[in-house]
Amino acid sequence: MHPLAGVFAAAVTPLQPDFSPDLDAFPFLLEFLAGRGCHGVLLLGTTGEGPSFSPEERLGIYRTGQQFRESYHPAAPGAIKLLAGTGTPSLAETISLTHSAFDLGCDGVVVLPPYYYRSASEDGLFVYFNEIICKAVPADGFLLGYHFPAAAGIGFSPRLVTRLKDAFPVQFAGIKDSSHDAGFARWLGDQFGPDLLVLTGTDSMFQAALENHAGGCITAPANLISPDLRKVWDAFQRGEEVAPLQTRVTTMRRILEQFPPFPPLLKALLSRQHGFPPWPVRPPLQAVPTGMVEKVMEELSAVSG
Repeated sequence: MHPLAGVFAAAVTPLQPDFSPDLDAFPFLLEFLAGRGCHGVLLLGTTGEGPSFSPEERLGIYRTGQQFRESYHPAAPGAIKLLAGTGTPSLAETISLTHSAFDLGCDGVVVLPPYYYRSASEDGLFVYFNEIICKAVPADGFLLGYHFPAAAGIGFSPRLVTRLKDAFPVQFAGIKDSSHDAGFARWLGDQFGPDLLVLTGTDSMFQAALENHAGGCITAPANLISPDLRKVWDAFQRGEEVAPLQTRVTTMRRILEQFPPFPPLLKALLSRQHGFPPWPVRPPLQAVPTGMVEKVMEELSAVSG
């Protein structure tokens, strides 16, 4: 099993009322997620509003995450895995952020393709990732390509995945697959088996992804439903019946995804259900109406009740 296999939360980013990162709040959020079954967290992915932050802000958040991890379990600091979202449209900036993430002790990076360049060729994307890996990823480091074409406008073709894995069998660890494309998930499993680490971003496809050799998940709803995702993971590893657990996860995912995007809704629910401060989201995102939060809470309560 790959060292980065498991259940990961795509963590929200705590913010102050002035929209600056609330670094003091991060340890409480990360401890909450670690205590609810997460093998690790992704900082500054889509749910963490990653593209909204400057390089300096990102580095401060990576550093805070690593400091938490060192203090959370000093005897086994690797017990909680830490992934950093480092992708930007700027090659130089992405290389710098990726290099810094590894220097700060992150276990791996999750890298979007250069999302401004939606017509980039496969050859151009290969060169882009070749430069990042050669200049910023240690020989034993792990980079996951972030495949989310609906948001980024550009993704990883099967041939690009194959070329990168052939060129960098260790460093190009795999894919965070947020395409919600069952056919692509099957192709990844058929083509690579367990040799490519696939972490699905779609909770409702978790069982199917595991059956197609995926190594786990990184999802937005894991901020709230990681105990249920961990039950699916554990049951699958033991060879037990997964379908009833997956049905519950699927239902909760579908309730949450009625009201996109995820960051404002998840922050509101974390505050209402678990006592976290009412963290804002950074513009252009906006807070969700109170009535929407109440509706979601009622629907989730019906599932858990």
